[in-house]
Amino acid sequence: MTVCGVELTGSDAVVCLLKMDRGQFNLPECKVRKLSLPKNHSREDLKRFQAAFADFIAQYGVTTVAIKERMPKGKFAGGAISFKMEAAIQLITGSELTVTMLPTALIKSTLASNPLPIAFAETGLKAFQETAFIAAYVGQLQASL
Repeated sequence: MTVCGVELTGSDAVVCLLKMDRGQFNLPECKVRKLSLPKNHSREDLKRFQAAFADFIAQYGVTTVAIKERMPKGKFAGGAISFKMEAAIQLITGSELTVTMLPTALIKSTLASNPLPIAFAETGLKAFQETAFIAAYVGQLQASL
């Protein structure tokens, strides 16, 4: 089972793939690190973003997309563009695709009871992918429950 962890920041969807194979986690080779939506976007741009994301998950055989939830208001509130990207991802139609939102409290409690099996620095991922990696890890654990 392949999970795509997603962190939505600004107009970017930062992604990280994580695969569970016979009880072992592995990071599939993936050249895509983020998908973007132009800040001044049109309806067509949003459709292109959705199609690009759908192609990405189809190419890598993703069965679950785990998105780190953003606050709708307050100091750490997500922007309007990120909520549009979230909706576009949630509306991707696929026979086996599951899209899960991961609240911060769930991420923290899951990491407390199931610490990461490897230090992030040892994964070979870019630093900006850390939150997406954690979302993929928690999403993988939640999907296997």
